[in-house]
Amino acid sequence: MTDQTVFTLPRRRFNAGLALAALGSALTPLGARAAAPFPEKGRTIRIVLGLAAGGASDAQARFVATKLGDVLQTPVIVENRPGASFILATEEVIRAAPDGYTIMYAPSSVVAQNPQTLANVRYDPFKDLTPLSLGARGPLVLTVHTSVPARTVQELVAYIKANPGKTGYASFGTGTSSHIYGEAFVRQAGLDAVHVPYKGGADAAKDFLAGRVQFYFDAAPNAIQNTATGKVRMLAVAAPQRSPMLPDVPTMGEQGVSGIDMPSWLGFYGPANMPAPVVEKLNAALVQVLAMPATRDFFRQGAYEAESSSPAALAALTRSTYEQWGSTIRKLGLTKQ
Repeated sequence: MTDQTVFTLPRRRFNAGLALAALGSALTPLGARAAAPFPEKGRTIRIVLGLAAGGASDAQARFVATKLGDVLQTPVIVENRPGASFILATEEVIRAAPDGYTIMYAPSSVVAQNPQTLANVRYDPFKDLTPLSLGARGPLVLTVHTSVPARTVQELVAYIKANPGKTGYASFGTGTSSHIYGEAFVRQAGLDAVHVPYKGGADAAKDFLAGRVQFYFDAAPNAIQNTATGKVRMLAVAAPQRSPMLPDVPTMGEQGVSGIDMPSWLGFYGPANMPAPVVEKLNAALVQVLAMPATRDFFRQGAYEAESSSPAALAALTRSTYEQWGSTIRKLGLTKQ
């Protein structure tokens, strides 16, 4: 009995040890994958953009993607998910695994305006997204089709008043900054004009250049490109000061229209709950890319300034811009659509 008892206990311990070893062996690959360095060699990072290909933001995203791929030594691509004022793209990113392989490049309207102007927004910009880095700053520009005989803001006001209900203004989506700027302008000046939303800057530009809509608060890069065709005229910069890249274009305030000078920027975000090491790696890479002379030169061609930030700084900017736009939206009496 004694020998049997002595023999049995070690055997049970041995069997338990085998079971633990087998369990450990089964779990090791999972642990190894979880702790794998980011990014894994050859694994593609997606930058989701809620605008159609061909616009200024698309060009910026693709330029950054190329440089980011070089820095991280892995493929980085841009995927366009236009429609619904960036909601489709934002929801895709929010649903993605928070592993750093799906991020987005988005204008401030996605986090500061959409949640306050669109009834179908189902995301919380402060709970459902991880700020990574600021990307760029740049003004919107009030532009008119050359079929409109206006060379100043006041001349545009007079033209619209002489043609009530017959003047259309474009935007790159309901609830976006281009829409709210247009609405603020129309209401402050007491105008009767029709809002025509599009899926992005590229789509809006087609009808604008064709003269189907008459004026447009457009992103500066698009405004410059459209003006170069000879079919568009820039009237004013929607910013507190003139842009260094557009020194001859006066501000809205200089022409007697105040309150249309809110912040306009773009930033990089990922899904909520991203691991801190992944956030740090992406932030460091974005900071490096956005500081490159080639990146700065490319952005400046479109009257934008490439600018990075820490994740905390972008989170603070998101909050302050949200509050600023909220105040403007309430003053205008805009309701969610």
